[in-house]
Amino acid sequence: MTDQTKDASQTQPSSGQIPPRKSGKLWLIIGCILVICAGFGGFRLWHYFEHKNDLPPHIEGSNGRLEMTRFDVAAKYAGRITDLSFHEGDVVQTGQILAHQDDSELRAQRDAAQANFEQAQESVRRAEAEQAAAHASTGLAAQQLMHTKQMVAQSLVSDMELQNSQTAYTTRKLSEEASQHNVAAAKEAVKAASAQIAGLDANLAEMTIRAPTSGQIEYRIAEKGSVLGQGGRLASLLDPSDIYLTVFFESAVAGKLHVGDEARIKLDAMNDRLVPAQISFVSPEAQFTPKFVETKTEREKLVYRVKLRIMPDTVHRLGGVLKAGMTGIGYVRTEPSAQWPSLKSDRG
Repeated sequence: MTDQTKDASQTQPSSGQIPPRKSGKLWLIIGCILVICAGFGGFRLWHYFEHKNDLPPHIEGSNGRLEMTRFDVAAKYAGRITDLSFHEGDVVQTGQILAHQDDSELRAQRDAAQANFEQAQESVRRAEAEQAAAHASTGLAAQQLMHTKQMVAQSLVSDMELQNSQTAYTTRKLSEEASQHNVAAAKEAVKAASAQIAGLDANLAEMTIRAPTSGQIEYRIAEKGSVLGQGGRLASLLDPSDIYLTVFFESAVAGKLHVGDEARIKLDAMNDRLVPAQISFVSPEAQFTPKFVETKTEREKLVYRVKLRIMPDTVHRLGGVLKAGMTGIGYVRTEPSAQWPSLKSDRG
């Protein structure tokens, strides 16, 4: 009796265990699910790589980033920054004041130049007075000489008197000519002092640093109190009206492109439209693809740099949507009759 009970207990599955037949079915189901998932995932991956580069005939695409023309805001002369009136991201206009430099030394030089100018003007007035006196003296000497000649003709005075009158006239005449030279020299000194003042005024104006063009501040490089050397950079400024995408194509494509040809740009942030552009530059020299290109294989290729410029009217129409650094794909045509990819084109 005990042996039968023991045998029976051994044939019964313990609580919580799955019978072998049911366990096999479960693993079969799980395996089928994994196979289906793997197959579906593989199909999607194959489909992605098979069709991601599908483009109409004679259309070529290349990855790139939007760039804007950059200007350096720099100090023309060395000096300490006394104040700044801008921050990164600010939109500024041409000629807008961005900063001031310490100009105390230049102002002292300007004050000294002003004093020299006034002194030179006084010298002109004094020289002109001396010239007038010399001219009057010469006139008297000329009259005396004429009178002496008349008296000599009448034998009223000796020839010695005539010689003395002639010498006096000559001396007065030379003195008058010297005074004329003094007046001219004094006037030249006034001009030089005036030019020095104008130069210092121009230098003082340069101590007020202004925006060279309208645009947006990209980086603020210096701070209040910083000492900039001659030509030292204060900030970098982006021109939002001059935007382009730099792309790279192999020789077979680049050789068929011309400056002025139409192009299209699809930005990752605007994936439902193509932005019209124009080829503005095709490099005449081949280079290795830059490091920011995703794969090493791509970087090992010799390619030509091409710029696709977005026209200012398109930039204006998009209303500030475009920003430097935005990634996208630039499309070009190797045949003028080729059709662009079937995305919405942003032409207004």
